Amino acid sequence: MQVFVLLFNADTDNPGIHTISVGDQNLVLMFAQEDDATRYALMLEAQDFAVPSVEKIEQEEIEEFCRDAGYEAYLIPENFMPENEFERLLLAPPDRNVEETDWNPEEQADALEQSEMSNRDLDRIRRQLEGLL
Repeated sequence: MQVFVLLFNADTDNPGIHTISVGDQNLVLMFAQEDDATRYALMLEAQDFAVPSVEKIEQEEIEEFCRDAGYEAYLIPENFMPENEFERLLLAPPDRNVEETDWNPEEQADALEQSEMSNRDLDRIRRQLEGLL
């Protein structure tokens, strides 16, 4: 079955998927209806979040991604009507956004490695300058 998800930077080398945090769990919302996904994306935009694109993807692919990333996939079915407080949370985007995203941990590791190399270079230069005194 194909579902609709919200992606950020979909046409780049660094795409990210929209998740919501509920307790200590990150949920990836999969929408059965494109209209529901589009409506949710518009609500995110109205709350000054980054604007995601609505992308059609195989449900199994998203579920596999979620298992690998430690996320939980949650299907918003056609004609979704919340029946409890948890499901009501799914109807509206969150009130705030995270300050930093973690959708490319490899990029963060590369930046840290470059930072460590820079510190080593600074230490070497510092020793050379001290040697001149």
